[in-house]
Amino acid sequence: MLELAIKARLGIFQLEIECRLAADWTVIFGPSGAGKSTLLRLLAGLDKNAQGETAQVKVSLDGETFTDTAQGVWCRPGHRRTSLVAQQSSLFPHLNVEANVAYGLGSLDRSIRAARVTEMLELVDATELAKRRPLDLSGGQAQRVALARALAPGPRLLLLDEPFSALDGVASDSLIGRLQTWAHTNGVQTVLATHDATDAFSTGAEVALLREGRLVSQGPAVEVLAAERDRLQARLGSS
Repeated sequence: MLELAIKARLGIFQLEIECRLAADWTVIFGPSGAGKSTLLRLLAGLDKNAQGETAQVKVSLDGETFTDTAQGVWCRPGHRRTSLVAQQSSLFPHLNVEANVAYGLGSLDRSIRAARVTEMLELVDATELAKRRPLDLSGGQAQRVALARALAPGPRLLLLDEPFSALDGVASDSLIGRLQTWAHTNGVQTVLATHDATDAFSTGAEVALLREGRLVSQGPAVEVLAAERDRLQARLGSS
């Protein structure tokens, strides 16, 4: 279970969320500017520079605290088994695909490392890309490789910030389906941020609805997004 209590002002944007995410797979849904990316970066411990403007950030997973600014704790090194995959792949341009995926596996024996890389590339359907350089990849291929790199170290918490935007609908649905199965099998709690309702409905996910930095609804996709659809229709009808 992921527990978070965040009250942060980052520039002119304020994010204020307190909730528990108990489902294996949760979709953070909301329009652009709702705070989805900011939330995921705070969960990943990547906005430490904003700590001075932050009133409160507390993040715990299965009872273990990752971050607690009130106690002066910011993403404890021993608790960093968190991977974030963003819209931009950010692959290392000087390394081929294999080396990119293996980057965080330096402590493993060479044969185990090679097997893990192969497994992850198979999972994201990118085996044939192993020897290519990032500059030779399409946007969708780069996103697949970035996902494989994030999965390879075996995270406890996987954060996905619209990483399938460069894939067409069929490819995206297929990859999300395989990833959801893998995450469930390996006990990896996953949080996917998206503005595409299809991503929520296709996985039968628990949904947390963000609007202007606030959590306004949480529950099954069929309930939360149906209510959001009705709200938007009512708003359009009155305009």
